[in-house]
Amino acid sequence: MFQGFPEETIRFFLDVRFHNDMAFVHAHEKEYKEYVKQPFYSFIEALGDTMLSISDDMEIRPVKCLARLRRDTRFTKDKSPYRDHLWLCFRRAGASKEGSVNYWFELTPETVDWGLGFWFENRSAMNTLRKRMVEKPDEVLEALRKSRLPGKDLLVDGRRYQRMKPPEGMPLPLALLYPMKEMFIQRVNVPFGKVYTPEILDMVRKDFLRLKPMYKLLCSVADEANASLDP
Repeated sequence: MFQGFPEETIRFFLDVRFHNDMAFVHAHEKEYKEYVKQPFYSFIEALGDTMLSISDDMEIRPVKCLARLRRDTRFTKDKSPYRDHLWLCFRRAGASKEGSVNYWFELTPETVDWGLGFWFENRSAMNTLRKRMVEKPDEVLEALRKSRLPGKDLLVDGRRYQRMKPPEGMPLPLALLYPMKEMFIQRVNVPFGKVYTPEILDMVRKDFLRLKPMYKLLCSVADEANASLDP
């Protein structure tokens, strides 16, 4: 049963930050399994029923949801072999994180946050969302309303096209979203001490359920965008 992340989770992340090499991580594999992997797995398992209530095709196996500690450094300037933080993602089973709608939770030594959105930019999906805003504005507005967005605790964020203007007369909530290159909804201002208690699980569960209407909308948008790309 998940009772909060132990302080040793953060201690391990900090140790990796200052000893980021294979020898250190291999020497402390037991600590990783006990204080990092197992608490994250318990957290994922505790959310399983909630995620299936959002969508019955959600991937909830911890091994598929949790990011790897070892980084893929082939295409990055940062060649540090290991992460000093971890995240998890819930998405449709069998789907890659790129191009999919993801619920995520991320824990670093300094911050904890979670939310919903596309993984980086998804141009075709965002173009389809803009089309939906024009053709079916009430559908998008209803998803925002049911998810109580935007809110002071769950922010809608992402990079924007500087020169893109919304169509004249578009409702303000949609006009604010229209120029976005990418879109994600993120929980902010979480007291860090909550990660050490079961309360963090309740907070994440409530927010994920709250965002169900937006998840359904974004999945519909992504499906339409992917269908338009099929030959």
